[in-house]
Amino acid sequence: MSDTNNQTPKYLQLKTQILSWITGGRFRPGDKLPSENELAEQFGLSRQTVRQSIGALVQEGWLAREQGKGTFVSRLSAERRSNSDNRTIGIITTYISDYIFPSIVRGVEATLKDRGYRLLLSSTDNRKDRERESLESMLGHSVCGLIVEPTKSAEGNPNFDNYLALEDHGIPLIMINERYPDLECTSVRMDDEAGGFMAADHLLSLGHTRIAGFFKTDDLQGVRRMKGFIRAHREHGTSADNDLIVRYATEDKDARPQEALRELLKTEEPPTAIVCYNDQLAVGLLDLVRELELRVPEDLSIVGYDDSFLATASEIKLTTIEHPKSALGELAAKLLIDRLETGTDSSGGDKLYAPKLVVRQSTAGPR
Repeated sequence: MSDTNNQTPKYLQLKTQILSWITGGRFRPGDKLPSENELAEQFGLSRQTVRQSIGALVQEGWLAREQGKGTFVSRLSAERRSNSDNRTIGIITTYISDYIFPSIVRGVEATLKDRGYRLLLSSTDNRKDRERESLESMLGHSVCGLIVEPTKSAEGNPNFDNYLALEDHGIPLIMINERYPDLECTSVRMDDEAGGFMAADHLLSLGHTRIAGFFKTDDLQGVRRMKGFIRAHREHGTSADNDLIVRYATEDKDARPQEALRELLKTEEPPTAIVCYNDQLAVGLLDLVRELELRVPEDLSIVGYDDSFLATASEIKLTTIEHPKSALGELAAKLLIDRLETGTDSSGGDKLYAPKLVVRQSTAGPR
């Protein structure tokens, strides 16, 4: 706020700072704000500037003045619910413009439009810090409900305070594809453990015994798919070979799986089949297999996941696990709107989509 190059009026800078305290959960509904004198001293501002900042937030409903007591943070949910003009629902996804995410967003948007709601879209690029920024921005824009795809859900929830702030202000939340374990909210997702099981079971039933699995394990989707992969081996009376399970993080997705498969295919007993975290990875590994002059499925069977447009984009059509995509987005939006309009959560807990195996050209029995 002391940056002399910042052309934003000082009262707006302070207003933004106070709003970030509220949206970040530092000050919760009912908490008393520091006095005007304290704020003026802390930020080196005049009392008139501080009063102007607080007045703007009072007018917008974020704060309330109580004569002789001070300024307190307001709870906005009642005003939102009674304001028919406020029909904006936010959606925060890890990505927006690639892979299956546009289909999910289209499903959400179509349902919102049918019910008279608007969509406010944000992306985290699968980064925790950007998830925090998106949550604060959504609350700052006074959305009446929120759909979130958690960022790296297997690595904890450092933005817990932001989610508490949503709850404090009565903003209902639905999570898609996964859910943070420390949050009590409905999620709409695939049964990913069953999907991982189904992919491995298909290959084991074809007679493969050396199956490599590639799983992105910084999100719970990948963890669950890996668990299903391991369980399928167990139920077939064998054990998944630890040397054939490749775990990687988002940042390593473009290099680690390719390097690992290249090394595995050089061993004396190479895998005869692979299960991939998603179709995107499967197509990338398919390029490597071609480079090594191996044939699919004659030399190596490949199973993807999600039944995305990539599964049928190349000359080798991928066997894969179907993801509901648009239907998942539609259901998440419907559950959120029903909760907004009835004031109760009638979803009955998490909603799981059963996986479906789609068999195409990329799998066959081992030679």
